[in-house]
Amino acid sequence: MQEIISPTDYVVIPAAGALALTIPETKALAFFTTPNAVDPVLAAIRKEIDSFEGDVKTAKGRKEIASMAHKISQSKSYLESIGKDLAAAQKEIPKKIDASRKTIRDTLDKWRDEVRAPLTKWEEEEERRVAKHKTAIDFLDHAGREPRDCPSAELRKALSVVEDCRIGQACEEFEAEYARAKDGARARLVDAIAAAEKREAEQAELERLRKEADERAERERIEQIEREAADRARLEAERKAAEEIERREAAARAEREAIEAKARADKEVAERREREAALSAEKERLDAERRELELRRRAEEAESRAAETEARIKREAEEARAREEREAAAREADKEHRKKINNAAVAAFVAGGLDDVAAKLAVTMIAKREIPNVAISY
Repeated sequence: MQEIISPTDYVVIPAAGALALTIPETKALAFFTTPNAVDPVLAAIRKEIDSFEGDVKTAKGRKEIASMAHKISQSKSYLESIGKDLAAAQKEIPKKIDASRKTIRDTLDKWRDEVRAPLTKWEEEEERRVAKHKTAIDFLDHAGREPRDCPSAELRKALSVVEDCRIGQACEEFEAEYARAKDGARARLVDAIAAAEKREAEQAELERLRKEADERAERERIEQIEREAADRARLEAERKAAEEIERREAAARAEREAIEAKARADKEVAERREREAALSAEKERLDAERRELELRRRAEEAESRAAETEARIKREAEEARAREEREAAAREADKEHRKKINNAAVAAFVAGGLDDVAAKLAVTMIAKREIPNVAISY
């Protein structure tokens, strides 16, 4: 069953009416937070509004209407200010509560840590003690698992370290794990040492055989070098003997050829002198003819160059004039082409609704590329 709330349960309504109500400070929080508490108060104000009659036809009536509206605004402002001040005060409460919570939390955390400090210290030391044992056991578990090519000397060192591990009271509650790990490490290392020694013996034998093979190959190489050196010495002696025979034959041949050459040379000298005299006379005649021909050729070339120069100058002048005429005609044609396209664009703008001046201005600005992202294709 819903509780019936009276408008006077939370507010004080004076004789002047509900629009002049006040809220006692002790009841403000309950008024704004109790469900449906504001409804009877608003109903009382509504009842007072409904009973009011104002006549806009008279000055008094219009004044009464304005006064009633003002009272409603005042009541709204009063209730709103009370609620606003109450909300502001309530917002400070969580801050105070949070401050107290922080004090409680920090203090009790500090006291908890203080009480637990000996246990924490013991736990840390216990963790280090257990970790130390675990590390030693892990070492034993990994011993004997070295790579297959590990030297036997290294494996024997590892076995010595394993044997030095004493199983007893120092192992504490991990004594059984130590014993198991040590036995496994010892067995693995013994097997690994045997395998390594066998492997190293095989490698030593292979190295010995390789060395013997290298020495044998070296001896064979030296013997081959000696045989090749003896063959080269024999061939060199034979070559020198053949060269001596050839040298002597060449000397005799050279002597005969020298006598014959001298006779030929004397004959050739006489013949050469006769030819040189004839050639000298012929040369002088030919030189005179060549000089005369050269003079005539130079004169003809000078005349030809002059004619070519004159023709080239005339041709270049005509080409320049023709080029200027073509360029002028091309510029004129391009100008007419652009004018035709611009006129067509102006006509299109005019057809679209622009006046002639605006259309020409738009086309001019586009043609000058003053409008971004818009261009005329000529």
